[in-house]
Amino acid sequence: MLSHLKAYFAAISLCLLLIPSTALSDQASTPNQALKKSNKSLLVLGDSLSAAYELLESEGWVNLLANQWHEGEHGIEVINAAISGYTTTGGLERLPRLLEQNQPTHVLIELGGNDGLQGLSIKTMKQNLRKMIELSQAAGANVILQDMEIPTNYGARYTRMFGQAYDDLASEYDIPLIPFFLSEIALDKTLMMSDGIHPNKQAQPLIADIMFEQLTPLILAK
Repeated sequence: MLSHLKAYFAAISLCLLLIPSTALSDQASTPNQALKKSNKSLLVLGDSLSAAYELLESEGWVNLLANQWHEGEHGIEVINAAISGYTTTGGLERLPRLLEQNQPTHVLIELGGNDGLQGLSIKTMKQNLRKMIELSQAAGANVILQDMEIPTNYGARYTRMFGQAYDDLASEYDIPLIPFFLSEIALDKTLMMSDGIHPNKQAQPLIADIMFEQLTPLILAK
């Protein structure tokens, strides 16, 4: 297992995990356009791991998750605001307008991978995440923080500080920290794209199932 993880992280180190997108609009997409207004709504603020990278939007895990909730009559609407290539700085810049436009009851923050892969300041990343948490809470939304993992390109100390930032923020704000959804999937090469970095089409339903199990009780509880 360790050898597979090393291979995965080695592939990541060759290029940015989240390749920049030309679609830099603040307009988020609602995966299931037919979904009626519900009493629960989740804004996914993320990067290419949540943006159906090189896939149809309908094939991505966010849309598949939205369909599961819709078919199960859970009453949870999903707004996918993920954009490939975004760092926490980019997410922070977009968040105020996204909150105003969508008024979500919950916000999933899946950002920081690009900060870590570029060796950006952990202090700045943590401050950006902190501001996103506070902005979301001020808007009346419940925040769910997605844990992220990076290779040890910048040394053990940097990697340790990166991971600790998420633990610290989850504890500081008493918010859920859910596990990195590629931890197991990345071990299976048949579920990864040829770049060895991004999950392929076959992996998307598996990620959707993982996120369904993690997110559903958290969202329905509040």
